[in-house]
Amino acid sequence: MNDALHLVCPHCDAVNRLPASRVTEAPTCGKCKQALFSAQVLELTTANFDRHITRNDIPVLVDFWAPWCAPCRGMAPAFAEAAGLLEPRLRLAKLDTEAEQSIAARFGIRSIPTLAVFRAGQEVARQAGAMGSADIVRWARAHC
Repeated sequence: MNDALHLVCPHCDAVNRLPASRVTEAPTCGKCKQALFSAQVLELTTANFDRHITRNDIPVLVDFWAPWCAPCRGMAPAFAEAAGLLEPRLRLAKLDTEAEQSIAARFGIRSIPTLAVFRAGQEVARQAGAMGSADIVRWARAHC
């Protein structure tokens, strides 16, 4: 098994190659020198979505949401809390379906909030509806 992981920097979108054994050692980006894991939710856009979904060797959990959606806004703090609990096992990201309608359509997002886990560019699990942080963590761990 290959010991190196590819991790996309959440700050500059550069792809970093890192020994798997160093993932828990607060690794930094080779390009921008910022932390590769910051326990923060990453904002995805059309410009960076495919890079983060296909080039990360760790799973990416995406929250498909919209600013006008009350359950989405209510779940946001729980999703942010889950980021701190789940990194570096997986990366948590959000995609505004109102601003990025083409990506939402590409994945057939019909209701929000919807959580989807991506591994190696492929969707491996999906769950619609708002959840608390403990439920997000439990669900994500079951699918990663």
